[in-house]
Amino acid sequence: MMSEFGMIFTRRGARIVCLAEDGILPVPLITAARAAGGSVQIIADASIVLPPALSGVPMSVVPDRAERLASLAAEASVFVGLPGSLASVRALFDAWSSSGGKPVVLLNRHKAFEVLRGFATDVVAASVPHYDRKIQFAETVEDLWNKVAAVDQRR
Repeated sequence: MMSEFGMIFTRRGARIVCLAEDGILPVPLITAARAAGGSVQIIADASIVLPPALSGVPMSVVPDRAERLASLAAEASVFVGLPGSLASVRALFDAWSSSGGKPVVLLNRHKAFEVLRGFATDVVAASVPHYDRKIQFAETVEDLWNKVAAVDQRR
């Protein structure tokens, strides 16, 4: 799934900015994006060491987490959430909530983000006007691209 995302988004001209923390680096996504000729940038903490296969990928090491998230928010026009660990969901939420409300589109493959869909409907809707334009869910990578492109165009 990460490889599919990297390939499809890159072929459509997206520049991918990845957050890498606590030794977690989305190698398949970065490898697929680069193989498709895409541009990838990594914003990382000090724990990240690039494997030889990723040499040449630009990486900014930002030790302070708040500064790292601010750097990610400054570089990204839309946040994309892919199914992963609880740590990646937390990082996505922290980045999104500190970004001033940039749009986020979540790949809900196998209902990975169903709990967040309920949270958005029950909690976020009460405090964020037009939350449904800022938080969207997609079922496939193709649908994810279409929603990211539409949200980015509305910005």
